[in-house]
Amino acid sequence: MADQSDKYITIEKPAKGIFKDKGSKFLSYAYPVKMNAEIKPIINKLKSQYFDARHHCYAYRLGADKLNFRANDDGEPSGTAGKPILGQIVSNDLTNILIVVVRYFGGTLLGTSGLINAYRTAAADAILNASIIEKYVYAVYKVKFDYLVMNHVMKLVKDYEIDIFEQDFGLDCEMKLKIKFSYNDILLPKFESIESFKAEYLGLD
Repeated sequence: MADQSDKYITIEKPAKGIFKDKGSKFLSYAYPVKMNAEIKPIINKLKSQYFDARHHCYAYRLGADKLNFRANDDGEPSGTAGKPILGQIVSNDLTNILIVVVRYFGGTLLGTSGLINAYRTAAADAILNASIIEKYVYAVYKVKFDYLVMNHVMKLVKDYEIDIFEQDFGLDCEMKLKIKFSYNDILLPKFESIESFKAEYLGLD
């Protein structure tokens, strides 16, 4: 079995939620994301789509280590929007997720506690409507070896449930492999003990 540190929980695909209070409407949108570069285009698209809304507040958390996160109030009183959204992400132990809550003002002020409740509930509804999935962290390698050692390589691939997502059998065998991160230190010496085997580390997925 892989170590627990390999795993993280995220959402499978975008999901929506809604909350209404005293005429204000809070539309929530949850997205699976992996990189900071994905965040701004999604927010900009929602701002364009809901150009007449008062606020577009959001929070995200990225990475299996869950250390990359941010909350944004977009003009709401400090701590009343982004933090409650992020709080729902944290309390559900999710990562690689962005939640945006679009607010249409209904004419009646909700007060600090009302806003916190509204943004928290809207975010929670999007999560409730999402499909929650468990994912592994993988180390990605490009590998090259002779045909003569194919059986040795494929035995390790089978024993450790390694994902082959590209292969090219020309003069040599070339593959791109995804190895569960916790297997990394165990597997590399095994692979490198195989004659002609060469591996190039491409990063984490």
